[in-house]
Parts: sequence; C-alpha cells; structure tokens
Amino acid sequence: MEEKNITSVKEFILLGFTTDLRLQRGLFFLFLIIYMVSLSGNMTLISLICGDSRLHTPMYFFIGNLSFLDLWYSSVYTPKILVTCISEDKSISFAGCLAQFFFSAGLAYSECYLLAAMAYDRYVAISNPLLYSQAMSPRLCVSLVAVSYLSGFINSIIITSETFTLTFCGSNVIDDFFCDLPPLVKLACDVKESYQAVLYFILASNVITPTILILASYFLIIAAILKIRSAQGRLKAFSTCGSHLTAVTLYYGSILFIYSRPSTSYTLERDKMVSVFYTVVFPMLNPVIYSFRNKDIKNALNKIVRRAKFS
Repeated sequence: MEEKNITSVKEFILLGFTTDLRLQRGLFFLFLIIYMVSLSGNMTLISLICGDSRLHTPMYFFIGNLSFLDLWYSSVYTPKILVTCISEDKSISFAGCLAQFFFSAGLAYSECYLLAAMAYDRYVAISNPLLYSQAMSPRLCVSLVAVSYLSGFINSIIITSETFTLTFCGSNVIDDFFCDLPPLVKLACDVKESYQAVLYFILASNVITPTILILASYFLIIAAILKIRSAQGRLKAFSTCGSHLTAVTLYYGSILFIYSRPSTSYTLERDKMVSVFYTVVFPMLNPVIYSFRNKDIKNALNKIVRRAKFS
C-alpha cells in the first residue's frame, strides 16, 4: 500500500481568482470599491439607527445588528483578498488561516440565527401590531441577538477545532481566495466519518434549524395577513417583510449551495463565484436592501443632510 506524504503544514497558499496580472489589478480595484461601499453603507445605516430616536424600534435594532455583522464579515475576507490580488506572496500562515476560518464561520452562523430572529420579529409586528413594542421588549431583543452570537461562535469553535486537527498531506495550496471549508477538506488526508457527522451537525444546527424557524414564522405571518380584511392592509403588512425575504433568499441560497452538498461534488471554480457573493457582495447589498424603499431610513438620512447644509 502506498503511504501518503504527511507533513506538518505551517502555511497555506491562496491561489485566488487568476494568475493574469492585469486581471488581478482589475479585481483589486473592483473589490476595493465593493469594500469601501460596504463599509460606508453599513456604518451609515448603524449611525442613522443609533442617532435617530424614531428608529429606536425592535425592527431597526435587528437591522443595526445585521449591519454590524456585515461590517465585520466583509472585513474578515476583503483585506486579504486585496493583498492577494496585488502581492506576489499568496501565503497565509496556519494560525492566520485558522483565525480567518473561525471568525468567518462564527459571523456567518450568527447571521443565520439573526435572520431567524428577524423573521420572528416580523411575525410579532404583523400578528399583534398594537402590542408589538411590549411583546418585543428591549430585554427580549438583546437576548435574541446575544443568543445568535453565542450559538454562532460556539458552533464555530466546534467546526474550527475539528477542521484544523485534520492531517493535511501533500499540497498546501488552497484553490480559493480564503480559508474555506471545501478546499481545506480537499487537502486533508484523514477525513473520517466522525468528521462528516460533525459537518452534518453544523449544517443542521446553523442552516437547517434557522431555515425551519424562518419558514414557520412566515407560515404564521401569511396566516395573520389572511385575517386582515382589506386588500390594501394585507399588501401593506406583507410589504414590511419584503426586505427580509430578499436578504434571506440571497444569503441562504448561496450558503446552502456551497455547504449542503457532499464534499465529492465540490467544483471549486464555480463555488468561488458563489462564495464571492455571500462573503463580499452580500454585505454591500444589505444596506441597500433595507434602505431602498424604507421611508424611515430615507427621512433620517434627509434630516442629517439638511442639518449638514445649515450648519
């Protein structure tokens, strides 16, 4: 039996997107623009929510926390992508790869739970609008956000410890732009059934469970909307869920595409493009999704602009 070349990996090489220097420069400026728009958009949304008393409601509390997550989520990936695009050194240390993996997983899982909490918030707002502020008390809102973070990072500790105790044999080249699960698993030579069981547990607890909670919330939302007599009232009630539905569809769609398949079916070139969407593009889109047709956000922004003009 042929023995595998098992070595102690001290660093990984991130291949990124292309070896073409001109294309790398183009990608550098593209990702830099996306990153700056993402930072400015999320920071602006957080500032508006914190600074305008009219936005001190449960819904905007969750939106503000989502922007906070996206702010750090994009910062886990994009700076390293930018360096990889313009530098000849494509390496990332073992510890650096572990840290990137841990924080990216923790933030991604936390966002899954937070989106589920936001679905419940929409259900309470539509089913019982008169008692909405009492039902979604500040204590409950803070608890839901805290549980989202806690659940996300506990699961991140589990998957990170299991992944980085695997034995990596042969090549240390990651055919991706960040330390993600599929390419790391491809480099491992001792992926056992116990590890596969952990992956299924992580998928079930961080993606499938929140998905079920979101679907249950929207089932109850639809039932509550159908009880509204006027067509205009039903349309107005459902329109308050439009932004959240868009965010859930885009985020969960890309996450499930990447991680709900067997490791043998991973196609790295195709998966890179999907990964770019939920790691880099999606944090930029969230402020747009939640502000595009939101009169409260627009009014708060116009208020600040008017103050700036007259100051």
